[in-house]
Amino acid sequence: MKIPPQLCMVCRGGKLLCGLTFCPIEVANTLKPRVTSVTGNEVYGSSPPSVFVGRHSYPKVRVYPSAPPVVGDTMLYEDSGRWLSMDMEEFLSMRLSLLRGGMQVRDVSVANPDYTMQEIQVMAISSRPVEIDMRVSKPFSERSVRLSEDTPPMGPSAPLQKIAISESKADQRVEKAFYDTDLLASEAMSSLYRSGVTVSQLTRALSVGALGTGRRRRLVPTRWAITAVDSTLSDALVRRIKGYSELGEFLVFRRETPGNLFVGILAPSTWRYEWGEAWFPGSTWNLWGTNPEVMIDYEDYRGRDTYPDIGGCYYAARLAVAEYLDAVRRQAAPILWREIYPSFNLPVGVWYVRENLREMFRSKPERFSSLAEALRHASIGMRVPLEKWVSRSHVVKALRSVTLDHFMGDMHDGDRG
Repeated sequence: MKIPPQLCMVCRGGKLLCGLTFCPIEVANTLKPRVTSVTGNEVYGSSPPSVFVGRHSYPKVRVYPSAPPVVGDTMLYEDSGRWLSMDMEEFLSMRLSLLRGGMQVRDVSVANPDYTMQEIQVMAISSRPVEIDMRVSKPFSERSVRLSEDTPPMGPSAPLQKIAISESKADQRVEKAFYDTDLLASEAMSSLYRSGVTVSQLTRALSVGALGTGRRRRLVPTRWAITAVDSTLSDALVRRIKGYSELGEFLVFRRETPGNLFVGILAPSTWRYEWGEAWFPGSTWNLWGTNPEVMIDYEDYRGRDTYPDIGGCYYAARLAVAEYLDAVRRQAAPILWREIYPSFNLPVGVWYVRENLREMFRSKPERFSSLAEALRHASIGMRVPLEKWVSRSHVVKALRSVTLDHFMGDMHDGDRG
């Protein structure tokens, strides 16, 4: 079967735009990685902690408390900030050893959770691994492995029959928000983030309904919770960034990883933003194409009111660049581009974009006085011709238009003189 790559890039396994009842890419990928072999119907291990909330059949969802079949310090399993130091095979093996016991929840409202759900909520906001004992009704199957563009890889699942959760120690910062049922979820996320709570922790708390005003608390599918956290946090940062003075020069950042090239240009301007991806033939979302496919989404100073076609990576990248600009207390127009090559052919989640860009912005940038110089330098090592990127770029066009307007204004001032 040959599906147009443009369709796959928009769908990314989430919308089934090809008309099939399953994503052939995700199905094929579930059989590739190594999965922990587990015999029997009982798993005892230390949850990092980890809880996954599905989205299919919403508002009837499945909640999956998860743990590897090992006891000890498993916090690395959920610490996306440390995953970049791992080799991809090691990372996949680790994440795919998270075994999930799924329980059906018929009502996403958790304003008055039952005992089991409350135990899962408390586990989810724990500051350290929690030992859990799960009994499932049938063996774990590698066909239920989860590889997604949005969420980190997850190991196999089976219907949960019974679960026992040992005593956990909640992160006091998150626990305070958990018991504050008058605090809006967005305010809780922003406050906790400023206090040092990680994106992964916030996603988990939001997903299990541990944040928000009491009567409005809901289970949030993990896929949606990740984007909600990235979007909410970056929104707050961008509002602050708009009060800073503009950069005085063009900054160019670059980061290469196996199968990927990330490039960032920060232009002296009021806030504008774009995130672009070029998927090469043989990469995850261009398996059947013959040419690199470029997709770019953007926003102007006012932001955007529609969800970007490019998906959750848009907000993950936006958070990373907003963190940098807030740290240097400057306003700019970020142009962020990513090239994905054939050797990168597994979806691993938006964390990969967020953490790589965070790392990129810790590096020393090259500095330039003009957009043309910045673009020329950014193009070094890129495999997609610069002209193709520029022809699709909304921010480059806007910056060139502003430059031309200023030039014409100077010309008219000269005429009047």
